Amino acid sequence: MRLSICKHCSDAFDRNSRRKKAVGGYIDECPSCVEELGTETSETIRGVISGDGKMACIQILKFDSKSEADQYCSTWNANSGWNNRRSGGLDDVKFQKIGENAGNTNHKGKL
Repeated sequence: MRLSICKHCSDAFDRNSRRKKAVGGYIDECPSCVEELGTETSETIRGVISGDGKMACIQILKFDSKSEADQYCSTWNANSGWNNRRSGGLDDVKFQKIGENAGNTNHKGKL
């Protein structure tokens, strides 16, 4: 256990705890102060995969909040299946695409 002292409230906290990793923040801020003061500034990024032939399409998406990212991924996973366009509710969540590796159904040069 690695204890640190919070720079805001002077309480001791474990900087390697599960809660600290979940809320983020600077290394010298306890989880409670990070939540109260809103000092976590990291971006929320998720990767989603769709199968297409033998190579999957991978998209890296950036969201405004963790709840929007979780909502999108939950909806994405619920709309799976053969030839599914994955349109059921995905347009309701705002995101920005920051990367993509599109699948290639013709990966061996055959028609």
